[in-house]
Amino acid sequence: MNALTTTPKKRRAVVLVNLGTPSAPTPGAVRAYLREFLSDPRVVDLHPVARWVLLNLVILPRRPGRVAPLYQSIWMEDGSPLLVHGRALERQVQALLPDAEVVLAMRYGAPSLTEALERIDGLRLRDVTVVPLFPHEASATTGSVREAVYTHYRGHPRVPSVRVVPPFFDDAGYLEALAENVRGQLPGDVQHVLFSYHGLPERQVRREDGTGQCLAATSCCAALTEKNAHCYRAQCFATTRAIAAKLGLGDVSTSFQSRLGRDPWIGPATDAALEALVERGVTRVAVVTPGFVADCLETLEELGKAAVERFHQRGGQLTVVRCLNDDPTFARVIARLTDAGARRHA
Repeated sequence: MNALTTTPKKRRAVVLVNLGTPSAPTPGAVRAYLREFLSDPRVVDLHPVARWVLLNLVILPRRPGRVAPLYQSIWMEDGSPLLVHGRALERQVQALLPDAEVVLAMRYGAPSLTEALERIDGLRLRDVTVVPLFPHEASATTGSVREAVYTHYRGHPRVPSVRVVPPFFDDAGYLEALAENVRGQLPGDVQHVLFSYHGLPERQVRREDGTGQCLAATSCCAALTEKNAHCYRAQCFATTRAIAAKLGLGDVSTSFQSRLGRDPWIGPATDAALEALVERGVTRVAVVTPGFVADCLETLEELGKAAVERFHQRGGQLTVVRCLNDDPTFARVIARLTDAGARRHA
């Protein structure tokens, strides 16, 4: 075999980590997934007893049966959309990084992050780069991934060099890929573009911010400063401003979706924002979801089906822009971010 056809030796590992998905669109599979997901104290940051009561006496007895049909409505031939798109991205990044073993993992469910790291351990690779596929920083997402990775190697007999890629909400390449993706899908007659991000409980955002000024005023996220640089909500607003500027959009707003429970969550809420738009006569709206790199239940069903139907019933036309998924430009961004020497704004 000549040098041109020899498979390059794997010198490092790259782990792409997304949130997770049930293994099947059934109540049993949804229940197993929710049990693992909502048992994480970084996701449901309540006292352990309160978390157990909420999960086992309120959520698990009811929610799996309600959610399973929603998953059924978006399920693809090859499985969950989040997993299908994740596998496609994994293949794209692998092709770009022939010297690396590229592995897709889910923080909850399968393929699990623990299994991915154990596979890498077996290959005895000395350099591991973990890419949380969450553009914005939050304890419940990027924080949970970091903790799981560091916990895996705690007390491990052989610890490789481990790097976790930081949030990339302001990375120039990511913003350009996102802008191009949106540009190609916006209807020509759109009146307003709503940027919708996953919500978080207010207490989590305040705790992570640590300035004492978080959410004290409606304008607290109007600019990204040294004080709020690590604030999830402020980072989301910064992404909206950046994409709106790149695309020359005038009428835009930011909102947060997917609330769970009765505690206050950051706002404005996406469903309320859409209701307010149609009430003031704005009937041709597009929704962009920068915080979701792959289409999933929240983008395909919560927005793409339920929100579209409600908006249509009010006489409006709602377009939900597809996520980046396995966009080749986005794959190149991810590949570049795995380079320890890559500059964030290159």
